[in-house]
Amino acid sequence: MLFGERCARAGITPSTGSKGDCFDNACSESFHATLKKELIYRHTWATRAEARTAIFEYIEGWYNPHRRHSKLGYLSPAAYEQAHREAAPEAVTAGV
Repeated sequence: MLFGERCARAGITPSTGSKGDCFDNACSESFHATLKKELIYRHTWATRAEARTAIFEYIEGWYNPHRRHSKLGYLSPAAYEQAHREAAPEAVTAGV
């Protein structure tokens, strides 16, 4: 219950699937599997800070700006978001 309460205070709706059911968070599951295969299982770090830095650099330096995704029309997440902003600038500035 503590996790649910923290989510509620933060305004976050937690996953509604049953245990072991990834249908409601398949994108997240796919991302974490990719992160593990491409980074985590290939390296070891001496400290948590080193691991945290490596994960940040993987996400912000490779995954978001460069790694292409079939579900995004073979664009990187950054390119997909940029295309979305250019296609609907009024929605972005309005906070939609």
